[in-house]
Amino acid sequence: MPVVAFAGEITLVDNPEKAEKAILELQKAGMVGVDTETKPSFTRGTYHKVSLVQISTTEHCYLFRLNKMPFPPALGAFLASDSVMKIGLALRDDFAGLNRLYAFKPQNFIDLQNIVKNYGILELGLQKIFAIVFGRKISKAQRLTNWESTELTEQQQIYAATDAWASLLIYMQLQKEKKLTKKQVEKVVLEVLAQEEELKQRRLIEKSQESNA
Repeated sequence: MPVVAFAGEITLVDNPEKAEKAILELQKAGMVGVDTETKPSFTRGTYHKVSLVQISTTEHCYLFRLNKMPFPPALGAFLASDSVMKIGLALRDDFAGLNRLYAFKPQNFIDLQNIVKNYGILELGLQKIFAIVFGRKISKAQRLTNWESTELTEQQQIYAATDAWASLLIYMQLQKEKKLTKKQVEKVVLEVLAQEEELKQRRLIEKSQESNA
């Protein structure tokens, strides 16, 4: 599949003044895509705080570097506001991580994992959902990079912006599609389960044949 990435404007937000300015601009949007990034841990039992919050319109993404500044109250107020719809994937996990830094109650948000099934999509990962909806691929190559680096590389910035932007695009596209009925969704589920079982049986047969060879 062709690989696509966010090609709009990216603004790094690393101090309270920039955060307030960014939120003022984002409040003008009807809906935005939201995602977070956390420095990966390769040691069992070691966890890191959320390093980055990405909030994107279709043309402009703001990257809030939480490891570079105190959590901006304006950002908390925005995420708790009814005025702008927030779209994302597994947002409850993102919000739980953010609440460890600053207490707020998320409002007016839609988690794609809760709605894609209504359109016959059983995948739950952003990359796979995007591929199903648009027939294009978004890269996950930067996922395990250090999000607490002194400077984020251009590749990291584009990757982070793409995830938030992609969530927004998926939702906007799904709103143009017709939802399946409950019976149609059940049929899709059964068909997928049947395909998985057929594949499982085929692999067992192939493994058995290899053992007997």
